[in-house]
Amino acid sequence: MLSNSYNQLLVLCSFLVAILASYTALDMAGRVAAATGNAKRWWLAGGAFAMGLGIWSMHFIGMLAFSLPIPLGYDPLITFASLLAAIGASVFALWLVCQPTLPWQRLTLGALLMGSGIAAMHYTGMAAMRMLPGIRYDPLLFTLSIIIAVAASGAALWIAFRLRSGSPHLMLARCTAAVIMGGAIVGMHYTGMAASQFPLGSFCGAANSGIATNWLALLVIVVTLAVLAIALIVSVLDNRMAAHTAVLAESLAEANHELMHLALHDNLTKLPNRLLLEDRLAQAIQKAERDRGRFALIFMDLDGFKAVNDAYGHHIGDGLLIDVADRIRRCVRAQDTIARLGGDEFVLMLELAGPEGAASVAEALVDAIDQPFNVHRHLLSVSASVGIALYPDDGRDQRELMANADAAMYHAKDSGRNGYCFFEASMNANAQSQLQLMHDLRLALGRKELELHYQPKFDAVSGRVIGAEALLRWRHPKHGLISPDAFLGHAERSGLVLQIGDWVLDEACRQMRAWHDRGHVDWSIAVNLSAVQFAHASLPATVEATLLRHALAPSRLTLEITETTAMRDAEASLVILRQLAAAGVNISIDDFGTGYSSLLYLKRLPANELKIDRGFVNELAHDSDDAAIVSAIVALGQTLNLNIVAEGVETAAQQDFLTRLGCDSLQGFLLGRPVPADDFPCAAAEEVIR
Repeated sequence: MLSNSYNQLLVLCSFLVAILASYTALDMAGRVAAATGNAKRWWLAGGAFAMGLGIWSMHFIGMLAFSLPIPLGYDPLITFASLLAAIGASVFALWLVCQPTLPWQRLTLGALLMGSGIAAMHYTGMAAMRMLPGIRYDPLLFTLSIIIAVAASGAALWIAFRLRSGSPHLMLARCTAAVIMGGAIVGMHYTGMAASQFPLGSFCGAANSGIATNWLALLVIVVTLAVLAIALIVSVLDNRMAAHTAVLAESLAEANHELMHLALHDNLTKLPNRLLLEDRLAQAIQKAERDRGRFALIFMDLDGFKAVNDAYGHHIGDGLLIDVADRIRRCVRAQDTIARLGGDEFVLMLELAGPEGAASVAEALVDAIDQPFNVHRHLLSVSASVGIALYPDDGRDQRELMANADAAMYHAKDSGRNGYCFFEASMNANAQSQLQLMHDLRLALGRKELELHYQPKFDAVSGRVIGAEALLRWRHPKHGLISPDAFLGHAERSGLVLQIGDWVLDEACRQMRAWHDRGHVDWSIAVNLSAVQFAHASLPATVEATLLRHALAPSRLTLEITETTAMRDAEASLVILRQLAAAGVNISIDDFGTGYSSLLYLKRLPANELKIDRGFVNELAHDSDDAAIVSAIVALGQTLNLNIVAEGVETAAQQDFLTRLGCDSLQGFLLGRPVPADDFPCAAAEEVIR
């Protein structure tokens, strides 16, 4: 037999190429498994070519490392056929490991087919030398090489299948597996080479007509490494792009989730909004119908929130709403739904066995909201009006339940606020009436249905008219003349009170200008300010503009605010009142004695006048306590150099008592009722003056 030898450098190169080819195969398996559609087919074709070329190159470099004492060469067609066998085996391997499962039966069959393909590649490559006489093979080593090929193929398929997707240490695992697989492939090759025997006198038929070996090894190594490197680079870039795409997809999913959350939740309180409430309400109705269950729909509105919002600004109002939402959460269970419909309206949906549970929750809500709130160092007080509708007793669909809960809430407001009411059928008519009244009120200004009546004010000593108080009336086309008590509460809740208040101020100043032009230049006009109007930042500018528009001296206008309004936020009130006083406007503290004034703040208020509440005047003849209170108020006013006005004078005894006490001016039905401007007693006043 001819003796043979190996080029150790090429043997090492073949081992390194085997490792690199194995790593490429593992990486390609991951790319093919992750791809879909056309991309999957392209990765399968490109991966199989790179993998097949790598395995074939390892075998071919190993053969080039082999030398005999005779010239050697390789038939191009047969050599190309061995390359096709390697690529074919690689296509099958990649396809197999990218299947969803790899049971042991399929793994065994795949190992046999792939091992046979690799063995076919090797021994086809050996046949490319066209040795004469033919190569003899040691049966034991030949069989062993086939077994190694099959075993190596099985191990490679199993490892590639397990490592085709991500793992905590994927790179290290693939490198380790590549070394093992490369070693197995090299072992199969050199076992097959060891099985080859070349008889003495043999010669290579492809030595002169085949491919020369002097430069072929270098070319094969360079081309193979380039192909494998390109495949790996493309794979890495694609992997990074896939990772970037995955990050973008995750970010998009998070953004969609956030958008969905924003679409279904109130941005301020993070509670469900109307859209999500309607969905949950529909589900609750379906569940209750199916299980014959019951639930309560609770409608809650804050009393006094608009005044807080107007007085302190939206920043404080928003903080108050957030605190209110937190208190509501503490009053209900986790499975109950709380929603904010907008503004200061909240809705709760509670599963319950009977109305007692709803009443208990409503009572807890009212008590919780009634406690003072500390918002950005402002101590704020609001209350809650709560309406309750029960399913199925008070409605069988969303619209009916919401409308009835809302009607019950308005009934709670009309009943004194800071409480709760269950819906009753009679409330529907009242709720409809209130909604119609609100609608009509919005149109009243444009239709010029609002008007002022004027109650004369008299000098207590001389009895002459010194001015008038402007009192608002609404001449409704159907209901006739309506007093402000019936509609101002609605105006405050709807925000119309500012527009109405500006109209009242303008109309009163216009009328006083007309009376001045008729000669009553010493008269003054008194206008009542609502709490919302008084707290609005534009009030001083509005007053100055109105006086300027009607050429009315500021001293001829008296603005009346209630004691409660002035003391609600004494420091803020001081700022506004000082601005008005600086403009020359008179300030009157109305309903004095009914609130909770601090004498310290009263002393600091730039007021010109105290107005004794009619409640004290009514009982002067029968109640010594009221007489003592009135005497104390008059004495206090005189000490602070304030004018004292008593309203509600209805008897001569009251007039005489108040005059003797030292009141400066009087109002009341005894002296003059509120009348339209055309009916104001100007002629009588002129006679008194003359």
